[in-house]
Amino acid sequence: MRSLISLILFLFISPGMATVDKLHLTIATTHPTTLPWAALLRDYFVPVSTGKIEAIYPSIDLEWHQAYGTLYKWQDSLNGLKIGLSDIGWVGSLWESSRLPLQNITYDLPFITDDLSSLLRVMNDLHHDIPEMQQSWLDNDLKFLAATGTDTYHLVTNFPVRTVADLKGKKILAPGAASIWLEGTGATAINGALTTYYTQLKTGVADGAVTILSGAYPFRLHEVAQYVTLVGIGAQFVGALAANLEVWNRLPQSVQEIFVEVARDYSRLSAEAANQRYVESLEALQREGAILYTLPLIEKEKWMKSLPPLASNWVDRHQASNLPAQLVLNKLMLGLKSEGVRPTNSWGVDLLGTDK
Repeated sequence: MRSLISLILFLFISPGMATVDKLHLTIATTHPTTLPWAALLRDYFVPVSTGKIEAIYPSIDLEWHQAYGTLYKWQDSLNGLKIGLSDIGWVGSLWESSRLPLQNITYDLPFITDDLSSLLRVMNDLHHDIPEMQQSWLDNDLKFLAATGTDTYHLVTNFPVRTVADLKGKKILAPGAASIWLEGTGATAINGALTTYYTQLKTGVADGAVTILSGAYPFRLHEVAQYVTLVGIGAQFVGALAANLEVWNRLPQSVQEIFVEVARDYSRLSAEAANQRYVESLEALQREGAILYTLPLIEKEKWMKSLPPLASNWVDRHQASNLPAQLVLNKLMLGLKSEGVRPTNSWGVDLLGTDK
């Protein structure tokens, strides 16, 4: 690959030495820039990291090939980066439960918090503090850089939802790991992604979706499913910015440090952008005729009670594979506690005991 050849040359670059003229890198996402985590790669990560790198290596012209939602499909976010179609890219961990098992913990903890900013800070810390969190990415020939996430999940449907019982017998789109949120509701989970939801809803493959409003609005889901039921299933760690490990290992340490630094800022800004986009999307949906309804607390509690013991099931499943699942769960809850977050559903975790 062109980028890999350039990186091999770049291995020998250091300040004060002769340099090649250009460094080529490819950055890609499976989703377009209508979504905050993709837009900020284009608008923040690329220009800021370029400026910092070129300040250290002034004779280098860092050239990016940017592909947002065009290089590979949502199912291939991990493989596309792993095999080198891109050098740096966004990986949707929610579709990779088997290959990134610890990363999907928040999907097994619905209703813990709508506070995306706090959740991403905690998830970044978990990757820093727990070696097995980083190792999951390394085992897939990737280097984790920074967490990304989504605003809280709600329901977008082509039928009114006033009670949890209204979901019985319906086909509801729920991406990857989110399918377990429908267990006990009587609904059937259908896999997909924001890029496919419109067609799936329009053609009758599904009757609705559990989704994020910051994605539902730009993808015009309200045109084929006009009912928006505000549930607050929770903000989620949905994936991460990562690098191809072979490419990463060829980079000088100073460049690696720049990418890590800028990636953490990108993570923070992506949460802020998602929160702002949520507010804007909710207002836009109302303006454009979506029928909004807030699920009553009593119905939300029924939904939570209908679910199996997801947290303990997740811990048991991964502890059996010699993964520190209980440690991850405890540290996640302790981290949220230190952020001042009181989970809507603590999933049986003793919040007073998580710091032991």
